[in-house]
Amino acid sequence: MTIPVRTTTAVAGLLLACTVTTPASAPVSDRMGVYCIVDKVVLEPADAPKAAQVHGVCAIADQESWYFEAPARGYFYYKAPAGRESVAVAEWNDLKSVAGTGQAVGFGRRYYSVGRIRPATETPAKPDDYPIHFGVVKFTGQAAPEVRETVEKIKTIRDKKDIKKDVKIKK
Repeated sequence: MTIPVRTTTAVAGLLLACTVTTPASAPVSDRMGVYCIVDKVVLEPADAPKAAQVHGVCAIADQESWYFEAPARGYFYYKAPAGRESVAVAEWNDLKSVAGTGQAVGFGRRYYSVGRIRPATETPAKPDDYPIHFGVVKFTGQAAPEVRETVEKIKTIRDKKDIKKDVKIKK
């Protein structure tokens, strides 16, 4: 059986149109609860961590939209959730491995608590539960526009010399 040229051309054109308008590398919905450029991670105690301080410039996902709160410099103070201690410690070590490199990373889960960013001057007390979800994910630039914009804002604040003018931290 022979297929008419007109039908073959129409099918080929339709397939080409679908390929061009839906690229394989299109960003998907972002599921991270927070993006940070981590400066340092302090494990407490260092030899058998039960808590961690994650210092840097971070932006928390807004709970009611696809956007992020204004990035802020400070630290998260976390404790390992009961029964998931080994997962939390593994992720803290992942965060520690990128600390000081300038690599932006995401962790936690959008629409769930990721804890609060504390001012660097605040004494660590009452740690938040560490938000275990997808692990620590390196930002590669292949993300939704609002994520790319947020990471650029994080980089701008991190690179500022006068940290006293940074974004105010919500309590």
